[in-house]
Amino acid sequence: MRSRLRKWLLVAVTGTVAATASVYGFEMADAATYPNPGSVTGSTAAHDPTIVKKSDGTYLLAATGDGITLKTSSNRTAFADAGKAFPNGTSWADAYTGGSATLWAPDISYHGGKYLMYYAASTFGSNKSAIFMASSTTGAAGTWTNYGKVLESTTSDDYNAIDPNLTVTASGEWYLTFGSFWTGIKMVKLNASTGKPANSTVYDIAERFTNSKSVEAPYIFYHSGYYYLFMAFDLCCKGASSTYRTMVARSTSITGPYKDRAGTLTTAGGGTEILASHDSVYGPGHPAVFTDSDADVLVYHYYTAAGDAKLGINLLSWSSTGWPTVY
Repeated sequence: MRSRLRKWLLVAVTGTVAATASVYGFEMADAATYPNPGSVTGSTAAHDPTIVKKSDGTYLLAATGDGITLKTSSNRTAFADAGKAFPNGTSWADAYTGGSATLWAPDISYHGGKYLMYYAASTFGSNKSAIFMASSTTGAAGTWTNYGKVLESTTSDDYNAIDPNLTVTASGEWYLTFGSFWTGIKMVKLNASTGKPANSTVYDIAERFTNSKSVEAPYIFYHSGYYYLFMAFDLCCKGASSTYRTMVARSTSITGPYKDRAGTLTTAGGGTEILASHDSVYGPGHPAVFTDSDADVLVYHYYTAAGDAKLGINLLSWSSTGWPTVY
């Protein structure tokens, strides 16, 4: 895959080597070799992972799986299976999953003395989808209470209600970002008391017009005056043939407009690449970010040469102009 990286035109920008792939409509941050995932041991299989650090210093991971897969870690390196969020089935989601027990792309955070989880129910390639909300005081398997549907999309809609991510601003406003393909990534404001939409306004956050309009898996992270939109471009779920890659853009307002490092709007296909396939790491994407005691942490999945989905964890550094680099 490194040969693909060499095809991009290198341009010197204020002393930093940058690369631009205008034919694809995105701006690439650095053409240097990307880092391999950091050390992760134990139960390392994961797809669409999200991690929250608990008050006792341990880590809780949730990922796509039957009833939502849970894992725990004491050190962010060794992970152990911790059961399912919903071990007794999720009949309320069957209308969207075609009866499958598999639920997608959970997003976990901690607010108001409890763990909140937004997650999606759908089938591959369909936008008959829904996002649900659940909570737990401990995060442990079987302790999650489902609080029903947050929003849905149907085949008559021009968006897809999957890949949710909750952001709570410093002023206490709640927003849910979501979306996949179709007309891209969307956002709604939530009522902080109910965790459900506060009104009918849907914000357009990002859209692509190439490669099957493939943009999804949004995650918004606040850093030094900017909201950073992490997202995935291109195609997931094809094992070692996956072309998923992790992109970023930013805005001073949570509702946008978001621009990449070259100044291109994400609604016009913009995004700065920060991680892509390299060596034996294929399709690193579906990013999530959290702040730990040592650094800001990027969580994602990638595929091995054998096609297995694995947990990827790296750290983020920030340039003097406020752009992240994976290390």
